[in-house]
Amino acid sequence: MPTLAERPTTVQGSRIDVRGVTKEYSSGGATGSRVLGPIDLRVEAGEFVTIVGPSGCGKSTLLSIVAGLTKASAGEVAIGDARVAGPYTDLGIVFQKDLLLDWRTVLDNVLLQAEVRGLDPRAYRSVANELLALVGLDGFQDHYPRELSGGMRQRVAICRALLLDPPVVLMDEPFAALDALTREQVAMDFADIWLKKQKTVIFITHAIAEAIILADRVLVMTPRPGKIDLELRVEIPHPRSMLVRETPEFAHYATEIRKRFEANGVLHQHGR
Repeated sequence: MPTLAERPTTVQGSRIDVRGVTKEYSSGGATGSRVLGPIDLRVEAGEFVTIVGPSGCGKSTLLSIVAGLTKASAGEVAIGDARVAGPYTDLGIVFQKDLLLDWRTVLDNVLLQAEVRGLDPRAYRSVANELLALVGLDGFQDHYPRELSGGMRQRVAICRALLLDPPVVLMDEPFAALDALTREQVAMDFADIWLKKQKTVIFITHAIAEAIILADRVLVMTPRPGKIDLELRVEIPHPRSMLVRETPEFAHYATEIRKRFEANGVLHQHGR
């Protein structure tokens, strides 16, 4: 089993194509209101795309459709050359809640990703240990989730998602439950891993600053039914730190996003 250090440092992600995707929920047999779309989106291999939008705009629904966990009402999704027709297994998902199993150690929680795929977890112990070291958890392999802080638990969840070296990583507000300082550190830890591994990432967030700092490209969604209303390519070079918030470039991107939210009634200026 190759270790992380032996793997290539070139782009390892897969392209994602979302074509004409919509989602509607029915009620009592009748067609209900549309919650999403239509969405047309291409995420290039190795690209980090963040999606920011108001609550209820369909961000999480879109991510679930890309993963094949929710069926679109119309349209299709392809990852690489494969059409997503059901749960897509060659990807990693990180949710807002870490979903760790309290009775398993940190290492065993990471190795769970192999077990549920019917693989021998012993073959992935070295990779799990290297991932834990990358996020600052070397030495915590035998600890239990109850012994960890919220940020440490979420780092474990990230390692679990990356264990099988998936080309695509989907992240649904993964740092929202963390305090501000921990959130910044875990975000930077994941950004470092992404720079090393060059996975294709779609990252959902409510935080404008987080969306800008992490992304190659920021997509801004409208209120429900969610559509892509603005696309911003972030030209600030990687690697980045939280200090980019002090730059004129960051201020420009943040202003453009806020202006679009104001235009859609998501944000309101006092005194108007």
